[in-house]
Amino acid sequence: MQLAMGGATAKTLLTISLSSHLSSLSRFSAAKRFSLLRPPKPTRIYPGFRPLRTSATTTETETVDTDDTIQPLKHSILLERLRLRHLKDSAKPQETKTSTKKNSDENVGLEKLKESGYGDKKKQKVVGSFEELGLSDEVMGAVREMGIEVPTEIQSIGIPAVLEGKSVVLGSHTGSGKTLAYMLPLVQLMRQDEAMFGMLMKPRRPRAVVLCPTRELSEQVFRVAKSISHHARFRSTMVSGGGRLRPQEDSLNGAIDMVVGTPGRILQHIQDGNIVYGDIKYVVLDEADTMFDHGFGPDIRKFLGPLKNRASKPDGQGFQTVLVAATMTKAVQNLIDEEFQGIVHLRTSTLHKKVASARHDFIKLSGSENKLEALLQVLEPSLAKGNKVMVFCNTLNSSRAVDHFLSENQTSTVNYHGEVPAEQRVENLKKFKTEDGDCPTLVCSDLAARGLDLDVDHVIMFDFPLNSIDYLHRTGRTARMGAKGKVTSLVAKKDVALATRIEEAMRKNESLESLSVNSVRRDIARARITEQKGKNEKLIKVAKQRSRDSAKSYQDQGVKSKKASGPAKFAKASVKVSKTVKLSGASSSRKSSSSARKQVVNKGSSAAKSTSSKLNVVGFRGRNSWSNKKEPAMAR
Repeated sequence: MQLAMGGATAKTLLTISLSSHLSSLSRFSAAKRFSLLRPPKPTRIYPGFRPLRTSATTTETETVDTDDTIQPLKHSILLERLRLRHLKDSAKPQETKTSTKKNSDENVGLEKLKESGYGDKKKQKVVGSFEELGLSDEVMGAVREMGIEVPTEIQSIGIPAVLEGKSVVLGSHTGSGKTLAYMLPLVQLMRQDEAMFGMLMKPRRPRAVVLCPTRELSEQVFRVAKSISHHARFRSTMVSGGGRLRPQEDSLNGAIDMVVGTPGRILQHIQDGNIVYGDIKYVVLDEADTMFDHGFGPDIRKFLGPLKNRASKPDGQGFQTVLVAATMTKAVQNLIDEEFQGIVHLRTSTLHKKVASARHDFIKLSGSENKLEALLQVLEPSLAKGNKVMVFCNTLNSSRAVDHFLSENQTSTVNYHGEVPAEQRVENLKKFKTEDGDCPTLVCSDLAARGLDLDVDHVIMFDFPLNSIDYLHRTGRTARMGAKGKVTSLVAKKDVALATRIEEAMRKNESLESLSVNSVRRDIARARITEQKGKNEKLIKVAKQRSRDSAKSYQDQGVKSKKASGPAKFAKASVKVSKTVKLSGASSSRKSSSSARKQVVNKGSSAAKSTSSKLNVVGFRGRNSWSNKKEPAMAR
């Protein structure tokens, strides 16, 4: 009996102890679950970064997991996953908001760039060396031979894009190294095609064609290709207008990889059967803005037609297009987007802006001084320092006048404009480039403003250009590839408005894309119209206010007169007012209307001043028509 009672007691005690132990464990487990389910301390989540676990959270989790051997491991892992998912969900709205703001700040060109894989700012920044751009060893050998170590901004963003086979527009200021930006990757792509597909050089079947607007630019591009070919082992030739056909035919009959030339001459060789489309895979339009602005559009479309037809076929071979431009107006950009659908625009931060290493001076002429004498005063100090100088003129007659005047003043010059034959222009450039020559001054037109790689210390604008695009091209002849230069502009009275706007834009480091003589005149005319409109509204407002005040005063006067002497006096005043209004009406004679205007302008009588707004408006219209007659004389 005692044993039974003792066993029952022991069983009861064991049950109580077990239940108390389990209750304590359940409380500890509940506390642990509560601590795990409790949201963590608020941490700052930066947009664009995934939330990471802090060391404090990891230590706490590991401690609980090691101490609590009863809680299942799966349960703690599940809670941890839920916590991380909660953090990710809380970070998503901020990331979306940041990306939306970023996209709203980007322009259309950068959005296209982002879609093509080049929208990341880390990829767009200037790299430290050419090796980082993915160039091969043989291409790097040519770069080292040129003595170039650090790529420019356009080379940093252009070379990777061309290497990936994208059709792009490379836009950067003159002298920024755009030729190497497309030539180096194209040579590497052709070498890769030889290694992968066994493509070899063939007569009359080039794989790359570079179109240039002038013979001089074609020669420059051809020299760059020849310098690279010493290391990369490819063959190029040049065909351009102004040269003899027979030597060009002989060069095309040999095995070639690249042809550089002007559109008209290349089309002529295609028509004669000296160039075949079959293997053309890479097309470059150098100075594309110049070609589209100067009437090369039909020749370019004629050249690209067979290539587009070939690419449109199911098994047809496509081609890669690279357009190069120092300036890009909206009209040319729209034309390019229509002609080359899906092309990506790559622009540097210096496009349509002044070159930082060049000094710009504007000498405003009052009209009394001689412009040619002012040119000589600017030119002589520069020549005394041994500088090479280019003098730009707008017209052929102006170029001839400057050349004649400088020759009379014992200053040696050479000419470069449309009336000079192509062969003579080449000779003149050679004389200008030679260090030991006696012709340090080049008198030229805008024909020399684009595409020429010249080592010029000083650019003088004898005639100020008609738009900011020509100004940028002219100034691009100096301060090339980071060198220092000087630009001096002689500003006549008729050019002051445009020169002032360009000077202000450069001082603020703004874009010069849309400035021209016509646009500046339109802006001035709009400002005058707006100013005149504001004056008109103010005068009308004052006239209405005066008419209201006069009507109110007459009302008060009438009340007083009624009280004082009856309605007779007020009736006389009203008759007088009605007569005045009748005199100022449209049906009155010329004499009466002019007398009414005199009454309003001179404010002769209180009765005319107190009439309705018709009298004041008539007087204002007279002054407005007079100001309109005077405006054309001021605009002149």
